[in-house]
Amino acid sequence: VQLQASGGGLVQPGGSLRLACAASGITSDYYHIGWFRQAPGKEREGVSCINGKDGYKDYAASVKDRFTASRDTFKNIVYLEMNDLKPEDTAVYYCGVYILNLWRGRFCSLGRQAYTYWGEGTLVTVSS
Repeated sequence: VQLQASGGGLVQPGGSLRLACAASGITSDYYHIGWFRQAPGKEREGVSCINGKDGYKDYAASVKDRFTASRDTFKNIVYLEMNDLKPEDTAVYYCGVYILNLWRGRFCSLGRQAYTYWGEGTLVTVSS
C-alpha cells in the first residue's frame, strides 16, 4: 500500500485548503482511510475517516462542521476539504489506511493505532 498526501500550505485564519491523499495497492474491499494530524509536541490525532466499502464518514469533534472528507473511487483519491481554518489546526497532516479484510459494520476508526500504512505528511500552517 502506498499513500501520497498533498495540498498543504500557508493559509490565513478563516481560510480554506483542500488536501488530497492518493492511495494505491489496496487489495481488500474492507478498509478505512483516515486523515490524521500531528502538531509540534503533540500526539498524532484522528481528524476524519472514510469506510472504503460503504463511504461512511466520521470526524473529530474539533473539526466537525468545518472539515469535509470525500473520495473519488475511480482515481483512488480521498480529499479533505478544510474550511474556517484556525491557528490550532496547524499541524502536519497524514493519511493512513487500516485494512480490515472483512466487513465489521458501518463505521470507520479515528484511532491511529488501528492504521498500519501511512503516507508522508503535508504541512498545514494557519497564521496571519
